[in-house]
Amino acid sequence: MSGALRLGWRYLAFHRFKSTVLVAAVTLMIFLPAATRLLVEDSAEALTARAAETPLLVGAKASQLELVLSSLYFHAESPPEISYQVYQEIQDTGLARAIPLNTRFNARGFPIVGTNLDYFEFRGLELDEGRMMGLLGECVIGANVARSLDIGSGDSVVSSPETVFDLAGTYPLKMNVAGVLAASGTPDDDAVFVDVRTTWVIQGLGHGHQDLENAGKAVVLSRGEGTVTANAALVQYNEITTDNVREFHFHGDTSGFPLTSVIAVPPDEKNGTLLRGRYLEEGVEQQLVVPDEVLGDLLETVFTVQNYVVFGLVMLSLATVAVITLVFLLSHQLRRGEIFTLRRMGASRGFIATLVASEIVFVFAASLLLAAALTWAVRLYASQLLLSLLTF
Repeated sequence: MSGALRLGWRYLAFHRFKSTVLVAAVTLMIFLPAATRLLVEDSAEALTARAAETPLLVGAKASQLELVLSSLYFHAESPPEISYQVYQEIQDTGLARAIPLNTRFNARGFPIVGTNLDYFEFRGLELDEGRMMGLLGECVIGANVARSLDIGSGDSVVSSPETVFDLAGTYPLKMNVAGVLAASGTPDDDAVFVDVRTTWVIQGLGHGHQDLENAGKAVVLSRGEGTVTANAALVQYNEITTDNVREFHFHGDTSGFPLTSVIAVPPDEKNGTLLRGRYLEEGVEQQLVVPDEVLGDLLETVFTVQNYVVFGLVMLSLATVAVITLVFLLSHQLRRGEIFTLRRMGASRGFIATLVASEIVFVFAASLLLAAALTWAVRLYASQLLLSLLTF
């Protein structure tokens, strides 16, 4: 490093507070407009890509955006429910392949997605280890879940109650991990996948307990014709294994059991149009939406707002440039005595110009590096950031 550059660097190091403020101001001036545009454009591309891969969604008549977010990104809390019969009816039409979803519950902060094996084929998900779930109570976890919880095939994960003091609601179920999915870079990496029936067990619609026919008097209150009444001493299972899986059963007609949505995958546009027509009829209690269109309308508004925000940030950046220029000019005026001394010592005009310019270059170089690092971080987490803002 030449003498002029070294002196410039030492000057900035000595005046740490002023240098830090200048670097922060220039960094934000560069970072904010670029990050705003990058955040919206990159995240919008990622969001619409997943929506475009999902032809149709059927759910309760509520917010279309909430339906899309809960079905594609598993972010909605307590999404509205439909009955399992809706899934059966779509299957029976022969117009589309139906994939059920139940995304009401979570396990240690990760969403539990109740579905069937068709979902993995539809999303193109592959196993990294283990196998697909085959028994009631088994689960397949995403790559991020496995890494965050440090678990894998052969371990277990427990579902979380919906409230802290949920004594009579959801059933905390210990689920055995059958396999781990390979990373896909989608929200599926952060999900715990189970069979739909397993979510019904978690909800308390199905349960397993010791055989009442062979239970002792300490458990049975009374026996009637075709009925057995048990007391609180009855042992209920909170884990489904090969030994007790036969003891798990559901009460009532499963066609009325809850789902949060159904993905409909028609083989062609004609079948899709016919299916959409069925949900335009009066008296239908569900709605059918095209995820790509729902997110498209939303992102159109986001892009409009983004243009105003970027314009405002550019104006702010110009004001920042003016202030920074003023700071350097005032600093130069305050250092006139220092510059006079350097000239008396024999410093050339080029040396002094290099000294002054080096300070500006060092400030902008440090700011560019910081802005680039922040922009890279935004690009890495763009879709997660926008999704968190949309679901706030």
